[in-house]
Amino acid sequence: MTDQSASTKYITGRIVRTDLDGDDPNASAEAMVVENGKITAIGSKADVTKPAGAEAVDIPDGWVLPGLIEPHSHPSAAAFQLSYNVIDIRPVTLFTADDVWAAIKKQVAAKKDPNATDRWVFANGWDPLLQKGLTEPNIAELDKIAPDVPLLIAHNSGHSIYFNTACAEYCKITKDTPDPPGAKYGRDANGELNGIGYEAGAVLSIVQPFLSSMADKMPQIFMAHLQGLQEKGITTIADLGWTAQFNPLAQGLQKAGGGVLPVRLRAYELSNPGAKATLPIGNGDDWFKQIGIKIISDGSPWVGNIATSFPYLTNAATKAIGLEPHHIGKANYTEEQMLALAEQYAGDGWQLATHSHGDVAVDLTIDTYEKVIKKHKLTDHRFRLEHCGLMTPEQFKRAHALGITTSLFVDHITYWGEVLEDDLFGKERGGAWADAGTATDAGIAVTFHNDGTVTPCEPLRNMAVAETRTTRLGRKLSGGKGVTRDVSLRGHTSHAAWQLKGENEIGILKEGNYADLTVISVDPRTAKPEDLATANVLATAHEGTVTPT
Repeated sequence: MTDQSASTKYITGRIVRTDLDGDDPNASAEAMVVENGKITAIGSKADVTKPAGAEAVDIPDGWVLPGLIEPHSHPSAAAFQLSYNVIDIRPVTLFTADDVWAAIKKQVAAKKDPNATDRWVFANGWDPLLQKGLTEPNIAELDKIAPDVPLLIAHNSGHSIYFNTACAEYCKITKDTPDPPGAKYGRDANGELNGIGYEAGAVLSIVQPFLSSMADKMPQIFMAHLQGLQEKGITTIADLGWTAQFNPLAQGLQKAGGGVLPVRLRAYELSNPGAKATLPIGNGDDWFKQIGIKIISDGSPWVGNIATSFPYLTNAATKAIGLEPHHIGKANYTEEQMLALAEQYAGDGWQLATHSHGDVAVDLTIDTYEKVIKKHKLTDHRFRLEHCGLMTPEQFKRAHALGITTSLFVDHITYWGEVLEDDLFGKERGGAWADAGTATDAGIAVTFHNDGTVTPCEPLRNMAVAETRTTRLGRKLSGGKGVTRDVSLRGHTSHAAWQLKGENEIGILKEGNYADLTVISVDPRTAKPEDLATANVLATAHEGTVTPT
């Protein structure tokens, strides 16, 4: 990559300022001047003229937006999980149980060859709610399929993993291995491993040895993944599953790229009881830096371990994911454990971002935040709530009063909307899933995300579904409220920049900010939601340097 700020640029085109309401006369611009990578003037051609000697950059096709921001993803993990050596069995790729098992068995057969490289099989994307006919496998069933080859199957949510005996041996996990904090290994009545790991600590302990075996390939894999995100229109991405092992990788790629990366990277390190952040506050630069800490208060709706005050429905779907009748999920930590975990990091000044889906988990997180905020007299902390599937109107109001922000996984509606209403929680609760309109009414500057590999990276679709609350099969959910177009556009631009504490760097086209841009094929203010969702990304830019996609 070349120096992003090699010259003064005069950029012209149809420019949309999403931080301003659509009826504001300044919301549409025709020209901007970029010096040293930053915007020094923006407005009409009459008001913003070309400086002498500036490079003219005309963008005649499409509409220019602030560079799109993905505020909650997992590129460090997704790069590996979507790489050539992992079987993609996600429900957006394979649609039936037979398809899933056929893909796994084919790879197992190939790896039985003693001359095969990487003699293990990793399948990513298991989802019995959408891939009807799948049922939770146990270690004996997986041993029968792969008696000698390590086999691991990651649930599409990322919150559970299935493994055989050869995999447990490869990872040095036995029945006597203690459960990681906030996670656990499933065991049968005799205390033997049953081949299931729940939550991040257990999942990472299974995945890590296989990831380490590909360490020499990770620079190319990670770089290719970041480039793919740029082609989807992303110019900045936050990794909310960052671990210290990736610091040298990101720093090395940045150095090799002349100081830049295909996208700007903001890291939130996974929390660990008793630990401290592995980088100091104020680390890095505007291309790569760690800005926060990630806590996981509960699990995934698709696994059955989100913490709620009410039971899941009892039916064939919940039986297929291994739930007993009238099952109620629990939080990963007690109140005391959550507070201790938050104190470890917030006391040092870190922004906290906590995965919280169920109403009980949301209360637990808000309670914890409130105590930390009061103890340390925090003001502009911007503590985050992540996903917020079953967050209630009163909880949104309480969060806003405390200065807490939310990032909603609205794309769950696209793929699992019917499942939420019919199979898991009923129309009243499931229909109000990821309620962006109610969050907005409470005063929260909401953002949207795709969460790594769980759903495809599709920020434009997120904007559309936040408005319509309509699934890919055409059902409009029975509860919740949609947002306006102005709010939907901000969910991946100005709101996301503010959430990442970067509103004076990215996400807003204003003087002093970087000229990071995304060019799309439709007018984002007037296009129908379905046309916005399927619009083409024509180009992106960092610091005014345009890259066609």
